[in-house]
Amino acid sequence: MKHLTNREEEIMELFWEKGALFVKEIIDELEEPKPHYNTISTIVRGLEEKGFVAHEQFGNTYRYFAAITREEFSRNTIKNMVGKYFNKSYSSVVSMFVKEEKISLEEIKELIRQVESQKNESNE
Repeated sequence: MKHLTNREEEIMELFWEKGALFVKEIIDELEEPKPHYNTISTIVRGLEEKGFVAHEQFGNTYRYFAAITREEFSRNTIKNMVGKYFNKSYSSVVSMFVKEEKISLEEIKELIRQVESQKNESNE
């Protein structure tokens, strides 16, 4: 999955929160100073080329909507980050969080209990 710029990610958040939108509606949701219509239109078409957005036609205009869920985006973003910065090692990510005290040993134990419980349920 391709990387998104900050503005692209901001627009995707709007699609996930609001649903299908016309370019003018996207602009209305953005903070001042409002970007030009052509700027947002170009960004949205780029998102469509990357596979993040699709559209439906209404006369001579398009209404755009998210083609992937926020969860799919999050999962792929984490996968890319782990691959790029942690040599594809998820344990290195957890180790970093422990070292920086972002997650406690008790929280890790609870996660292990949850995973074991889910595994046991799927085996039944």
